[in-house]
Amino acid sequence: MNPERWEQVTQLHLAALNRKTAERAAFLREACAGDDELRREVESLLANGDGGDDFLESPALNAVARLLAGADGDATSAADAGRPAFSLPPGTRLGNYQLIRLLGSGGMGHVYLAEQTAPVRRQVALKVIKGGVFDELSLKRFQSERQALAIMDHPAIARVFEAGATPEGQPYITMEYVPGLPITRYCDERKLSVRQRIELFIKVCEGVQHAHQKAVIHRDLKPANIMIVDVDGHPQPRIIDFGIAKAVLPASAEATVLTQQGGLVGTPGYMSPEQAQLGEDVDTRSDVYSLGVTLYELLTGSLPFDPEQWRRKPWPDVLRQLREDDPPQPSTRASLDAENSSVAAEARSTEPSQLASLLRGDLDWIIMKALEKDRARRYGTPSELADDLNRYLRHEPVIAGPAGAGYVLGKYIRRHRIAVAAAGGLVLLLAAFSIVQAVQIRRITRERDRANHISQFMTDMFRATDPGVAQGKTITARDMLDKAAAQIDTGLAGDPELQAALMYTMGDVYQNMGLYPQSQKLLQRSLDIRRRVLGPDNPDTLESLQDIGETLAQDGHPREAEQVFRQVLDARRRVLGPDSPKTLRTMNWLAQLLREDDHDAEAEKIYRQVLAARIRTLGPNAEPTLETMDGLAIALASEGQFPEAEKLARRAADVRRNRKDPTQMFAGAMGLAIILEMEHHYQEAEPLYREAIELRMKENGPEHPHTLNAVYGLALVLFHEGQYAEAEPLARSAFEIRRRVLGPEHPNTLDSMNLLG
Repeated sequence: MNPERWEQVTQLHLAALNRKTAERAAFLREACAGDDELRREVESLLANGDGGDDFLESPALNAVARLLAGADGDATSAADAGRPAFSLPPGTRLGNYQLIRLLGSGGMGHVYLAEQTAPVRRQVALKVIKGGVFDELSLKRFQSERQALAIMDHPAIARVFEAGATPEGQPYITMEYVPGLPITRYCDERKLSVRQRIELFIKVCEGVQHAHQKAVIHRDLKPANIMIVDVDGHPQPRIIDFGIAKAVLPASAEATVLTQQGGLVGTPGYMSPEQAQLGEDVDTRSDVYSLGVTLYELLTGSLPFDPEQWRRKPWPDVLRQLREDDPPQPSTRASLDAENSSVAAEARSTEPSQLASLLRGDLDWIIMKALEKDRARRYGTPSELADDLNRYLRHEPVIAGPAGAGYVLGKYIRRHRIAVAAAGGLVLLLAAFSIVQAVQIRRITRERDRANHISQFMTDMFRATDPGVAQGKTITARDMLDKAAAQIDTGLAGDPELQAALMYTMGDVYQNMGLYPQSQKLLQRSLDIRRRVLGPDNPDTLESLQDIGETLAQDGHPREAEQVFRQVLDARRRVLGPDSPKTLRTMNWLAQLLREDDHDAEAEKIYRQVLAARIRTLGPNAEPTLETMDGLAIALASEGQFPEAEKLARRAADVRRNRKDPTQMFAGAMGLAIILEMEHHYQEAEPLYREAIELRMKENGPEHPHTLNAVYGLALVLFHEGQYAEAEPLARSAFEIRRRVLGPEHPNTLDSMNLLG
């Protein structure tokens, strides 16, 4: 195709983009006047382009540019005057790049698929920027901005490779070629649910946050600039055009060009109110607003404001609406139009009424906070928006929350301040004062009564130490705990929620002391109260049930404990989410039971899931992470995978030893000793067991189950070493104390009996 023909094709292509999609076929029939080949070329370009920038190239927006520039003529033509044609035909070479075909055209320029030939061979997206004539200083600044963009390194951001200029002086930039779909189209074609869309959107927020940390603002976030690609079967966002808006603006006229190009830099449907305000600075919160618009569209299928209505409005009215009017809440938008609501709900694998219900409440609040006109009221960063969305997914209270009565009334007064200034101000003041007083009095009264209950209960418990009551006997902490457990039913009967909390605490103390029957009794009573008062899925109820499972496991009832843990795990995944620390704690206990029941392969699988999640959420050196390393090590050793098992156990032991905490040092010594004993490295395991016994003796005494576990382990190692004379008294002591403390049928008691025999 010769250059003249290519210029004709691209001019028709741009003219078609200025029209609505439904009008383009009729326009091309008339414009091509029987030239079928020309028409096919233009239709091919339209099919390959995103078609999403038709508003940006519309006559209405050109009029805006003329209005803001203060010129009578067409702004685009004036900008293009005196320079060569902007379009480039396929085959054109720019440095190390050869253009293959036009991918699309937008407000900022043409995007081509190009092949890089040196120093590496690959396909890239090459964007030729359109605008005025760029001098040498502007091109140097453009290159500097390219360097700033290139330092970003995040999987959600398409990489920027190189910048340059055409022989005519038009700057271009090369980026990672992302053969994906815009996020809205991707989600609709795959009918992703609301939850799946939010999970994908959170990754977008993480990418934008990374860019902000590198001091780069996007300024034109919208679905067309958020492409989704499949990576190993999972959707991964790639944000394109990051910071290009700033990179192409001459330093001396940045504010002016930003304003003049209006939608060319910040697309009207997605731009923030401050972008629609002459002379207003733009910061990272403008990207937060655009993210809010994108999330609005992603969940409802519509934009907050209808761009079609803007075509019939004067541009100042459009700008005023962007700055002042609040859009309808997403749940309201989802239920306004029955036909559109049905289409949107089907694309989200739900029903129209269910879609509105899903959006009502938390999601309404989150999105409307991101779309606040006053940026001081928006989320300060994309990560804050992502955090609130994660709270929603975990069924936790969101920070956005409902707007208070004072805030709603305040906004009304600002819109109608002349009419309601005097009377409304007085009513608002009195109403707010009354509400605050009532809430404060109710809270103070409740806290006072609760404090009195606790004070009386603790007074009765400590009265046992009075010489007149003790009658000469030495009162131990165990005696006080037993007395408190006996009196808790009557002492706090008027406050069941507080009563359940103290029962749970005392049950937890009994469990840590190794007194499992007493622990289980109190924890069961706490569970019964919390189920009745708080409900079965309340996090506090699930905490009581979790501790019952742990007590059953340590008291030698693995089957009952496994049933409890599976029940808790199902509820916590549903209520708190799969990565909640409490969910991971339940999974860890379930894996331990499976390992002890010789289901090593299943235990290994769960341990690896927990370990990956804990490293990701808590870090590699957190104690829960090390605890999972020990469990996984034992499971691997049981399967004969000793090298990996020992590596994990040694790493956990080394980290704990450096902390000088007796409890953690004990866990490290025991974990490594068990692996070495399973490997038959008895001489190396022996000093570790002796160290563990010494640590536990100081912390818990000779009859604590953890102390006895270390004594039993040392006896077993000595037995294997043939040191029967030293092994026998240790084995006998462990057996007799376990039989008395844990009972004759506890698995640990039977292990000691077997070793002694």
